[in-house]
Amino acid sequence: MTNSHANDGWAYLDNNATTRMDGRVVEAMLPFFREHFANPSSMHGLSSVPAEAIRVARGQVMWLLGANRESEIIFTSGGTEANNAAIFSALEIKKDRNEIVTSAVEHPAILAACAHLERIGRARVHRIPVNGNGVLDLEAYRQALSERTALASVQWANNETGGVHPVELLALIAHENGALFHTDAVQAAGKLAINLKTTEIDLLSVSAHKFHGPKGIGALYLRHGVGFAPLVHGGRQERGRRAGTENTAAIVGFGIAAQLAGLSLCEDMQRIRSLRDSLEQEILHLVPSAISIAGGTRRLSNTANIAFADVEADSLLLMLDRALIAASSGSACTSGSMNPSHVLCAMKVPFSHLRGSVRFSLSRENSDRDVERVLEVLPQAVKELQTHSASMEAACD
Repeated sequence: MTNSHANDGWAYLDNNATTRMDGRVVEAMLPFFREHFANPSSMHGLSSVPAEAIRVARGQVMWLLGANRESEIIFTSGGTEANNAAIFSALEIKKDRNEIVTSAVEHPAILAACAHLERIGRARVHRIPVNGNGVLDLEAYRQALSERTALASVQWANNETGGVHPVELLALIAHENGALFHTDAVQAAGKLAINLKTTEIDLLSVSAHKFHGPKGIGALYLRHGVGFAPLVHGGRQERGRRAGTENTAAIVGFGIAAQLAGLSLCEDMQRIRSLRDSLEQEILHLVPSAISIAGGTRRLSNTANIAFADVEADSLLLMLDRALIAASSGSACTSGSMNPSHVLCAMKVPFSHLRGSVRFSLSRENSDRDVERVLEVLPQAVKELQTHSASMEAACD
């Protein structure tokens, strides 16, 4: 699909934060706001169409993830809720265990939940370090697991760098110690081929708005036979595992987005990788002091995180914004923080580059023209900021 942002003039390269809903997703959702508005849990005839639509969508999400059965899909309000549900449930199910093993580069939805559990004395958390490419220290991971571990939770792909973790192997190691294994696959789903039938992953989180579906809807995969303690209590929706009236329209959109992502995944990722590589290589050529974060390891095809020396990312992003180029300094959930990225700190990115990291994340809507726009603007913007920084340093001497 060619870039459809031409009508508003923007080059949008912040797709790891969110994607635009596909027009086919929007069309599929519309009838469930008016014609098929009924509560899908009601017993009257008007509820039959919404209930069937949810069943179909559940099957579509199951298909994208390669799950075994529809009952393994629990709809949630998004990835954050799914992550929290996985963590809190594991501690309830494994009552004789009180430790969690995770990585130092997880999304805030994982790290904040773990920190909360530490504060209230509910769990001890082991945060496994990574190397300069964001690769998990596998030996440290093995050593942290024990008979006290309730859950190991490691993201499938990092939201800031795109780095991919070997979650299939990590799940096997967790099971050797009797622990459950969860992966935050919010960034991976729709960008990597996932076949849960061939893994030992117990729980997995996914969010629709990362692959051209609606915001506010996600899912937690729960392997058949694994116990579960609900995070949200109330009615008997989702087989008693997540209370609350179903958001039918969003669920329908989620299903269509999952189907579309799965059908075109290989073709889309090949084209997107070509765009990403072209963008990254040209930036590194035009700005020799720049470095590619996690460029030496397996990454998502759509993500390039480039760090610039002696540049404040916020200032650079503002200059790009004025040129109608949308990018990010990392996770949208931590934007506005004055602190450098915890991911980059864990990777020990050089201090000279630590605050100058910009993430470009593409989708199937991007085109060569978007790459050209960035290359037209970015090198000069970096040069101006570096010159200003040097002038300020000289003035202080």
